[in-house]
Amino acid sequence: MTIKLLLLKSGEDMIANVKEMVFGEGDDQRVVGYYLNKPCIIRMRDSKTISEIQEGEQRSGYEVSLFPWIPLSAEETIPVSSDWVVTMVEPTAKLKEMYLEDIVKYGKDNQSDSADEQPSSDQSD
Repeated sequence: MTIKLLLLKSGEDMIANVKEMVFGEGDDQRVVGYYLNKPCIIRMRDSKTISEIQEGEQRSGYEVSLFPWIPLSAEETIPVSSDWVVTMVEPTAKLKEMYLEDIVKYGKDNQSDSADEQPSSDQSD
């Protein structure tokens, strides 16, 4: 799994499990894009504007939220052309942990066999 932080041409900060999309063979091989698995947009807010003062203690830093990119897609892996990626870097340890826990592993501990059960139909022949 290769979790990367990306900046797109659109200005969006994104985190995803990234795999290269290559074209050609041998020495002629080149990266033409990326497959982004479970891509999420990163939104940051300055915590000072949220006015979270508790017992005289003011929080500093940023509040980070992750939102699915193209949330109405039925696909978990979305191809992106390489010319839309401005840069790709390693995310901070906290951001990577947040992504893995909240997005990648979400619901895996709670899955049951109930997905195999079909509701009964009231249709008659």
